[in-house]
Amino acid sequence: MRHVLILCTGNSARSILGEALINHRADGRVSGHSAGSQPKAAPHPLALECLREAGIATEGLHSKSWDAFAEADAPPLDLVITVCDAAAGESCPLFPGRAARAHWGMPDPPAAGDETAQRARFAAVREALAARIDELLRWPDADWDAPDFAQRAQALHDRLAPAES
Repeated sequence: MRHVLILCTGNSARSILGEALINHRADGRVSGHSAGSQPKAAPHPLALECLREAGIATEGLHSKSWDAFAEADAPPLDLVITVCDAAAGESCPLFPGRAARAHWGMPDPPAAGDETAQRARFAAVREALAARIDELLRWPDADWDAPDFAQRAQALHDRLAPAES
């Protein structure tokens, strides 16, 4: 099994969406996880609502520290994806596994303004992450094991980002 960790500072919005999307779409081939450098007390209520609206389970989702994934008993990570610029600039702990890294910067839904704007941004971020995750999940094991896996994962985001602007 492959393991992907989605990181953001608070682990309450974007990273929670990523974890849930991977686990919903991967058919058990890839396990999605999320964490934050400074996790909030709980996932943002609109993140959970956004997932439920798309038919994605939210049970068990909770905000957690990235330190949990640096422990000896943590799953060996194949890919660590930062989704916020703050987390991308921080020094991450050393994670078990090969932990290729990519930065898929996404706008922060709670910073969008009023509730209507936040809901719209949550939906947009969910769809942007889903497009990347769907493509990533189509990659054969040989791509995941390739020496340039991190560059390919980054290029996937970079290729899709201009179309979303």
